[in-house]
Amino acid sequence: MTNKKKDIRALTKEQLRDFFVENGDKAFRGNQVYEWLWSKSAHSFEDMTNVSKATRQMLEENFVINHIRVDQMQRSKDGTVKNAVELHDGLIVESVLIPTDTRTTACVSSQVGCSLDCNFCATARLKRMRNLNADEIFDQVSAINQESLLYYNRKLSNIVYMGMGEPLMNYNNVIKSIDKITSPEGLGMSPKRITVSTSGVTKMIRKMADDEVKFNLAVSLHSAIEETRNRIMPFTKKFPLTELREALEYWYAKTKRKVTYEYVVWKGINDKREDIEALVKFCKYIPCKVNLIEYNPIDDGEFQQASQKALTDYISILEMNDIVVNVRRSRGKDIDAACGQLANKS
Repeated sequence: MTNKKKDIRALTKEQLRDFFVENGDKAFRGNQVYEWLWSKSAHSFEDMTNVSKATRQMLEENFVINHIRVDQMQRSKDGTVKNAVELHDGLIVESVLIPTDTRTTACVSSQVGCSLDCNFCATARLKRMRNLNADEIFDQVSAINQESLLYYNRKLSNIVYMGMGEPLMNYNNVIKSIDKITSPEGLGMSPKRITVSTSGVTKMIRKMADDEVKFNLAVSLHSAIEETRNRIMPFTKKFPLTELREALEYWYAKTKRKVTYEYVVWKGINDKREDIEALVKFCKYIPCKVNLIEYNPIDDGEFQQASQKALTDYISILEMNDIVVNVRRSRGKDIDAACGQLANKS
């Protein structure tokens, strides 16, 4: 029976160096191969042109590179690009390139499907199949970086972990992927340009603070009234608002970095004056900003975009209370690439 080949990107640089020494080669060969795997995003051992044929053969016999494959790419009329990404086991996730005049942002997935049950999100209707490995997350970013260079003639400037899945339910792989993305031996991006979005997993917010992470934190809040929040995001019964508030206060005390609240306003759900006042109160606990996100209906059900007046009320009352607020218009709606629409229709 043949041994199952090991995923080479699960090895550290030191383990790769040891492998070459144990096989009668020089340790520096490990550095070369490591560079091909990460800085140069090699898809196969044959790509490693400064490594001898015999060495490439040896790698082929012992290892695999479980590289992703962009199975389908769609371009929106607003320039947004959506990738349906096939993983080595045939499962599919989606990632998105969002361009503006000044930046290109990658929105990446961290799970196949999602662990949570937000009623307004298409991704939540997919069963969680598995967590993504760090290299699979890294590959999504690398592919979008190449598309950014191809279509917009500039490197990727920002990354948001806001695709499929709850990133904090796949914490170790998310952290490893960020380490690789920010390493000079990977993509060399600044952690300040990376935002991890959570629906409010309080224990893991505290862990991030203890781990002294350098990236930004966003929280999908959508209501600062417990009953409303529990109705639209049933799992939040496990993470009540008081617990969330304490975790975020802990985060700010440890990191001194403000939090972004992601917030969708829906007709008849959270568009009243009391909803706005509850949000204002919640925003007073720590320095923060609010992103009001345009909603993208996933069916003809109860979740519908609120009126322009409701949005205007939110903006004026938040600004009156010195809270920074931005309105995020949806991008890529025509290709189901907008917030909450990633559902592997392909």
